[in-house]
Amino acid sequence: MYQFLTISQIIISILLVLFILMQDKGTGLSATFGGSGNFYASKRGVEKILSKGTIILAILFFVNAVAFLFV
Repeated sequence: MYQFLTISQIIISILLVLFILMQDKGTGLSATFGGSGNFYASKRGVEKILSKGTIILAILFFVNAVAFLFV
């Protein structure tokens, strides 16, 4: 079980980094600290998938990390 959790944590973390890096740089907090984006626009298409995928992967990362406490 420990080996499965370790491998899944590595895979989730790599995917999470890739999803974050693929997102547009003008959105989110980067606009607050000097990035472009003076207007509000809803996310569509690939941006929406990346945003939701990042949230799901972050939750999976957290749940997997908590699972390590019980193994």
